[in-house]
Amino acid sequence: MTTTAPLPPAVVDPVRWPDVARVPRAPLRAAAAGWLLRRAAARHGLRVELPGGRVLLPAPPGAPVLRLHRPEAFAHRVGAGGLIGFGESYQAGDWDSPDPARLLTALAARPETLVPPGTAWLRRLYVRRTPADELSTTANAPRNVHRHYDLSNELFALFLDPTMSYSSAVFSDPSPAVRRADLVPAQHRKIDRLLDLARVGPGTRLLEIGTGWGELALRAAARGAEVVSVTLSAEQLALARHRIAEAGQSARVDVRLCDYRQVRGEFDAIVSVEMIEAVGRPFWPAYFTALDRLLAPGGRVALQAITMPHRRMLASSGTYTWILKYVFPGGQIPSLRALADTAAAHTGLRVRSADAYGPHYAETLRLWRERFTERAEQVAALGFDEVFRRMWELYLAYSEAGFRSGYLDVHQVLLGRDGAR
Repeated sequence: MTTTAPLPPAVVDPVRWPDVARVPRAPLRAAAAGWLLRRAAARHGLRVELPGGRVLLPAPPGAPVLRLHRPEAFAHRVGAGGLIGFGESYQAGDWDSPDPARLLTALAARPETLVPPGTAWLRRLYVRRTPADELSTTANAPRNVHRHYDLSNELFALFLDPTMSYSSAVFSDPSPAVRRADLVPAQHRKIDRLLDLARVGPGTRLLEIGTGWGELALRAAARGAEVVSVTLSAEQLALARHRIAEAGQSARVDVRLCDYRQVRGEFDAIVSVEMIEAVGRPFWPAYFTALDRLLAPGGRVALQAITMPHRRMLASSGTYTWILKYVFPGGQIPSLRALADTAAAHTGLRVRSADAYGPHYAETLRLWRERFTERAEQVAALGFDEVFRRMWELYLAYSEAGFRSGYLDVHQVLLGRDGAR
């Protein structure tokens, strides 16, 4: 039997992490959380290990493992805060797992079974709505972007591949056999497919919404395109401009610190990679209206977007989650149907094709997570504390589980106007 020894409490800065430093007291809700944990362990075949080597319930051999180091704190956090409390409990070190992505995949595979039928009304007792100051308005968007993408270029370089591509790769075969060396060609394959969808070639006037660190703009410029790329991240802007200058492509690529709503001009093609997730559902009409306004006659739009099933999107819309609170403020993952419906309702753009690559994202995230975990000392050397490191580990594992379970997907979507070839 595995012995789960109590961990010393994480060193938590109460100024930076007030809700992680504080353990709420909610006895009745803590009792309900304990009951739900037993139910989840039984329904999903989980091995829940308690301090002193005890096991909550018998579990099958090889079952995903949740190690509870401080069960009481865990129960109170989850009881008081639901899934936000579950994440904060991991940040505090109340629980861990030898393979958190596998554990979370098991939980995400059938999320509807976590709460018994007839008790879903309890959700309103602990589910919060997204605070107004975190919605992705024109005023809030720069701050929301800054909280994630301006953390540190050096931090992202620790776990991304040399292309600095922070989005799903497209592998020749998305299996657990893919290696880190496969990431660069897989990221180029992803970019090239998007550029092909948009028919980017010599002389194409290309708008990229969301620069990242410049790899897509570089590959488009190498095709002979004239590129305008916009970002709200000052850190990304600086490094992208540096990389573009080093590649000798500054004459072809103009990177601007600019909101997409403020872009003017006309473009033959528009490409955007995993940026619409940050737009926020109330502002999807404005996003597609901007695409329609900026696209030249006969032009094409190629998007890469993380998606979820439409019913799940509707159910989760407006819910304040752990990811929104700590990782991606202001975001909303759309459904493919929502993208198509919004474009059709507000513009002349129509979805022409949509190709799914969910398993590819699961493998991309696995490789990122492994690299990040191995470089914990380098993360600390950059000034990020233990709570941040655990937050980032959980974020990568949580995201990987979403794609492995099918709760999330990622699509490359082509849009054009009626009558356009």
